[in-house]
Amino acid sequence: MGARRPPHFHVAIAGSGFGGLGMAIRLKQEGHEDFVIFERAQEVGGVWRDNSYPGCACDVQSHLYSFSFAPNPNWSRAYSPQAEIHAYLRDCADRFHLRPHLRFGHTVLDARWDEARQLWRIDTSEGPFTADVFISATGALSDPAILKLPGLETFQGKVMHSARWDHGYSLAGRKVAVIGTGASAIQFVPRIQPEVGKLLIVQRTAPWILSRGDHPIRQGAKWLYRNVPGAQLLTRWLIFLFRELMVLGFLYPWILQHVQRLALRHLERSVPDPRLRARLTPNYTLGCKRVLISDDYLVSLTRPNVELVTEAIREVRAHSLVLSDGTEHEVDALLFGTGFQVHDMPIAHVIRGRNGLTLKEAWGETMKAHVGTTVSGFPNLFLLMGPNTGLGHSSVLMMVEGQFEHVLGALRYLEGRELAAVEPTPEAQAEFVRQLDARMQGTVWTQGGCASWYLDATGRNSTLWSGSISSFRRRVDHFEPSEYVAITRQDRPLPVSHGQQRRLAHG
Repeated sequence: MGARRPPHFHVAIAGSGFGGLGMAIRLKQEGHEDFVIFERAQEVGGVWRDNSYPGCACDVQSHLYSFSFAPNPNWSRAYSPQAEIHAYLRDCADRFHLRPHLRFGHTVLDARWDEARQLWRIDTSEGPFTADVFISATGALSDPAILKLPGLETFQGKVMHSARWDHGYSLAGRKVAVIGTGASAIQFVPRIQPEVGKLLIVQRTAPWILSRGDHPIRQGAKWLYRNVPGAQLLTRWLIFLFRELMVLGFLYPWILQHVQRLALRHLERSVPDPRLRARLTPNYTLGCKRVLISDDYLVSLTRPNVELVTEAIREVRAHSLVLSDGTEHEVDALLFGTGFQVHDMPIAHVIRGRNGLTLKEAWGETMKAHVGTTVSGFPNLFLLMGPNTGLGHSSVLMMVEGQFEHVLGALRYLEGRELAAVEPTPEAQAEFVRQLDARMQGTVWTQGGCASWYLDATGRNSTLWSGSISSFRRRVDHFEPSEYVAITRQDRPLPVSHGQQRRLAHG
C-alpha cells in the first residue's frame, strides 16, 4: 500500500493552547501541512500563558495532563505548576515545528461561511484569510468573568482578575480583598497571605476541598521515564484508570458520601476553630460544584491577618467594600477569583453559518453541539473543548484528543469522497443532545443542591460530559458519515452511508 495522501484542505485554527497545538500536531502527523493557527497573543499557551498568578498549578496529575503523543519525562512534581505547563506547550510548538504555521497578534474578528464559494472567510486584526475548514480552539476558560458590583467603577485602588495578574503591583503590607473562593483563589490565597497586611476573603459558597497530596517526582523516576519504554505510559494509564473510577461518584451521588467524610476530616485537621469551620462547611453534595484540592488554603484562613466573611457585597466605595450587613472594610486592592465566561465561548458571537446566524444566536441561552464538536448549519466548523466536553473528574486533554480523531476522520471522508463540506444533520445533533441530557438526570450536577457554573441560564448542564472519558471516546473517535450532511463541490449533496436518503445542503 502507498502512503496515505494528505488532505488538500486549507485549515484555519483559532487558538494556540492545548486544543489548537494538539490539533496542529495531529494534522502534521497525518501529513497535512496546509494549516494556519491564529493567536491573539504574542506566544502560545492559552489559559496556561494567561494564568500566571502566584501558586497557579494543575489539578490533574502531570502525566495525564499532557498529550499522549508528546510525553514529557521531566515533570518536576506530581501536579505541574503553571510555568512548567507553559514551557511544555512552547516545547511542543518547537518540537513539532509548528511556529511557521503560527500567526501571533491575529485576533479573529469575523468568520463566516461563504455559501457560493464553499469556504470560510475569516477577518482578523491583521487582515482577511480564507479556509476550507475552520477549527475553534479558543477553549472555555479564556475570558475572565468579573462581577458587576455596584460602585466598582468608583474604586480607586487596584483591581485585577486572577487570569490577568499584574506582577508589577506589590501586595506587601496592603489591605486586600479576595472575591471568590474557587479553584484559582484557593491557590493564590496561601501564597499572598504571608505578605499582605490584611486579607479579607469574601465567600459566597463554601467549596468542598480535598487534600492535594502533591510531591516532587524523584530523579530515579524521571530516569525511568526517559530510559524505560512504556514506564511513563504505564503510570499515565494507572492514573487514568483511578480517575475513571471517580466518575461513578458523580453519576451516583450516594457514593460521594464516603468522599465527603474525607473532605470533612481534612477541614477539621486544618481549621481547629469550630465557628470558622462551620462557615467553611458546604451545605450541598460534594461534586455538585467543582471539587477543589489544596493542602494549605484552609490553613491559611486561620492566620491572624485573615478574615472570612460570608455576607454579600452591597457596594464598592472609593477605598472600601460595604457588605449586606452594613459593615465597611477598608481595602487597597480587589482580587477577583471569579472564574470565566464559560457559557459564552470567546468567538461564538463572530462565527456565522449558512443562514447568517452567529453561533451565539443559533444557541440562544444554551450551547449544543453534535458530539460536542460540530453544529448543524455550520459546515466544516469544528469546536475543540466545545459544549459538554468538560469533566469533573479527570483530564480534559483525553477528551480533546478524541475530538482530534473526529476532525481527522471528517477530513479523510471529505478527501475520499472529494466533497466540499460536511455538517451534522439536525436530527443527529438533537438525538445526541437528548441522550446526553437524559443521562445527566440523577447525577450530582443536577441533584446535588447547589448553583454552579456548570449550569447555564436555562438550568441545563451545557458544559460537562455526562459520563466517563471512555464513553465519550467511543462516541467521538469515529466519524460516522450517516450523522452528517455531505456537500459536494458542485453544491449537490451526496447520499450518505447505510443507504440514507439524500439530504439537501440548503434547507
